[in-house]
Amino acid sequence: MRRITGKAKDETLIELHGTADSHTADENGGVGLNSLSEQPSLPGNTETEVLQPSKDTVFFRDGVRRIDFVLSYVDDKDGEKKQERRRKFEANLEKVGLELETEDKSESKDHKTYFLKIHAPWDVLAMYADVLKIKVPFKASDIPHCHDAPLNCLSHPFRLPDHIMNPKPDYFTHAFDKNKTDFFLINDKSTFFPPSTRNRIVFYILTRCPYYKEGRKDKEKTGIKRLLSNGTYTAAFPLHDCRYWKRARDTGSESERFKLYQNWARFLCFYKEQPLNLIRKYYGEKIGIYFAWLGFYTEMLFFAAVMGVICFTYGVLSYDDNISSKEICDAEIGGNIFMCPLCDRKCPFWKLNSTCLSSWQSHLFDNEGTVFFAMFMGIWVTLFLEFWKRRQARLEYEWDLVDFEEEQLQLQIRPEFEIRCTNRRLNKITQEMEPYLPVTSKCARFCLSTATVLFWISLIVACIIGVIAYRLAVFAAFASVIKDPMRRIQVVGRFITPQLATSVTASCINFVIIMILNFFYERVAIWITDMEIPKTHLEYENRLTMKMFLFQFVNYYSSCFYVAFFKGKFVGFPGDYSYMFGTSKLRNEECDPGGCLIELTTQLVIVMAGKQLWGNIQEALLPLMRNWWNSRKTRHNPEIHYSRWEQDHVLLNFTQLGLFYEYLEMVVQFGFITLFVASFPLAPLLALFNNILEIRVDAWKFTTQFKRPVASKARNIGAWQEILNAVAILSVVTNAFIMAFTSDMIPRMVYLYAYSKDASMWGYVNNSLSVYNVSQIPKQHMPEEPHSWLNVSSETCRYRDYRYPPGHQREYTHTMQFWHILAAKMAFIIIMEHVVFVVKFFVAWMIPDVPSDVKARIKRERYLIQEYLHNYEVEKLKLQLSASFITEPVSELSLSTD
Repeated sequence: MRRITGKAKDETLIELHGTADSHTADENGGVGLNSLSEQPSLPGNTETEVLQPSKDTVFFRDGVRRIDFVLSYVDDKDGEKKQERRRKFEANLEKVGLELETEDKSESKDHKTYFLKIHAPWDVLAMYADVLKIKVPFKASDIPHCHDAPLNCLSHPFRLPDHIMNPKPDYFTHAFDKNKTDFFLINDKSTFFPPSTRNRIVFYILTRCPYYKEGRKDKEKTGIKRLLSNGTYTAAFPLHDCRYWKRARDTGSESERFKLYQNWARFLCFYKEQPLNLIRKYYGEKIGIYFAWLGFYTEMLFFAAVMGVICFTYGVLSYDDNISSKEICDAEIGGNIFMCPLCDRKCPFWKLNSTCLSSWQSHLFDNEGTVFFAMFMGIWVTLFLEFWKRRQARLEYEWDLVDFEEEQLQLQIRPEFEIRCTNRRLNKITQEMEPYLPVTSKCARFCLSTATVLFWISLIVACIIGVIAYRLAVFAAFASVIKDPMRRIQVVGRFITPQLATSVTASCINFVIIMILNFFYERVAIWITDMEIPKTHLEYENRLTMKMFLFQFVNYYSSCFYVAFFKGKFVGFPGDYSYMFGTSKLRNEECDPGGCLIELTTQLVIVMAGKQLWGNIQEALLPLMRNWWNSRKTRHNPEIHYSRWEQDHVLLNFTQLGLFYEYLEMVVQFGFITLFVASFPLAPLLALFNNILEIRVDAWKFTTQFKRPVASKARNIGAWQEILNAVAILSVVTNAFIMAFTSDMIPRMVYLYAYSKDASMWGYVNNSLSVYNVSQIPKQHMPEEPHSWLNVSSETCRYRDYRYPPGHQREYTHTMQFWHILAAKMAFIIIMEHVVFVVKFFVAWMIPDVPSDVKARIKRERYLIQEYLHNYEVEKLKLQLSASFITEPVSELSLSTD
């Protein structure tokens, strides 16, 4: 093994490469050195210098050996210790069989950074492919693919070219066995394993390679992750195969990054299908399955969005038929109804027609169509989850993930677990000693983790209580300012009510609190998950997923739950109001005469839209600015060319938790459009627009702003599937309760069919308001300044409830209508839940998780694999027998001659 450093000995080789690459450039459209210098800089590209083509390559200096991984480091004040670590680490890498080549800091653009290039030769790749049971092709598939011929014509504008959608032929595959290399389709050993598989194998070696001296067993001194954390190396990454805006000059490079950018990452391709097979080939199955799920989720959102728009359109078209709003806005009806003060001292008596606008707004979302839409969404969620299972099963088959679960559990033990768990015990299956975490240590870590999560959830609840206290306090302040809207705020006063002002400001404050708590809890969640020392990568991700989603669930949805199920439900009545904590001066909030649904809509829109806007800013602008700044710091030496490894070095790292945050963002959005969709039918439409942008932003980030991630496998979306199932079931319950207790639909229906004299909604407003004697209101609850327009001769005021009037023998107790409405609400919840659940479970039962053709293909492929393996072993045995038959007579003849 020899390591090459510097450039003097390779000047002739570099010149030859430059000549060859210039010819290649001419063949690719005449883009040589001169034309390259004339090309304008593209968005996201900050390099402006002319490049020497010999350095923009993914091969060693010999132009033959491929660079599978790159490590970078710099000299610093603690250089001797780090240099010793690097020397031991690199020596151990060479013992494993990896080949290394160093680029001196004099050749880097900043004159500070060394680059260590790593190549895995065939013997190393074969050995670890056998260890990792990587599936490789052994025969071209003869199973025909089914095509949706009738839809081809309609879907043609949305399709990509076939060489992009299917970048490689379909093969039968089997786990690699280094002792049966002649069984597999190995035409060229240098290209048999694709780059994504090569970098996965090299990373597996790097994470387990020690850097202690031979003979010592210092288990903590193991792996590239620890060397990165202590600063011995500054970065470790596989290379992109080319620049994203033009093809590679190397004939051995497939320029897959360029193809992904042209056909996937540009926003102008938003209406095109995603090249999932190419994504999987370049980035690995784990990233591929994420984009497959996101694309499928977005497709299904289209149907929910269409139905939501129809429901909203129905609300707009039935605008003029809203009798309740007409009564509220009528000067003869709503103008003559005087309402009791909504808060103590600061709030005046007020006329009902001052809420005219909000009652019309409520009707847009609180109408008969909303009930149908809520039930539709309960069924839509089931269809989405069931069809995704089928899509996932098809991908498992096409991407050779059917038998992957066992490999993942057995082979992907985290290096951190092996290092930190010093105890060993015998594995009953493998009969080998393996690390384990004692039960006492596991319980102690679990208790500390649980206590930390509960503390942070309690902190969220405390913040929500603080926001509620703000709502109660500021409502009185707004009420004292907006006493006479037409006189005090002449321009926009007619559109502002104390309730609206309070709801909007409280929602904005709540959103800021959510973002701040998220920022801190993300770091705490990672810390406590690391402390638990999960055994496998899958277990680590699942634990972190549950912690983060539990926190996010409380953080994002608690304010919506408050408005939907608590606000206006425990108010009391004039003379006996309920107060926050019982003894405070903050009186519990009341809903508008039209109900609290419009406030829930406001809360949902602000939190959901704000999160999506902030998320897109974070995902698009922050990576662009960071990469611009990193590139800017290296632009002071324009005379030195910019190599492929330097171009990738300045890009952002794609961490192990990169996909975790992408999933979390989408699952939180899924909760918004399912748990509270009855209050805002346009939520799926907002989510659809966001996701169309999200797919292209994520694609753009992966292609242009991130280092190439190490390829990793995943059979499915993991713990997120169970979370989606739980949210789907909970959404049926929450929407039923929203329609029953937050919406005003049930009281209207009870009035229409049981109490209306002429079978119409005329008189409903008066029927829904109870009467209270003003003289019985305690003095401390009366307004400080009675309004001049309040009729001093009026002895009563109205409030929203169903209670007997003053003078009745059961005055101020609930009427029978209240109990009728409560019974109707409970009946509606039971009926709606049972109907939706029955349909959900029936649909889930009717739709098999695995398509029948996929089941047949899996069985067919297993049968063929066994048949080919059997034939291979038989032929191999025949050859051995024939060889032994030939050698035996020869040996006998030689003995007789002697």
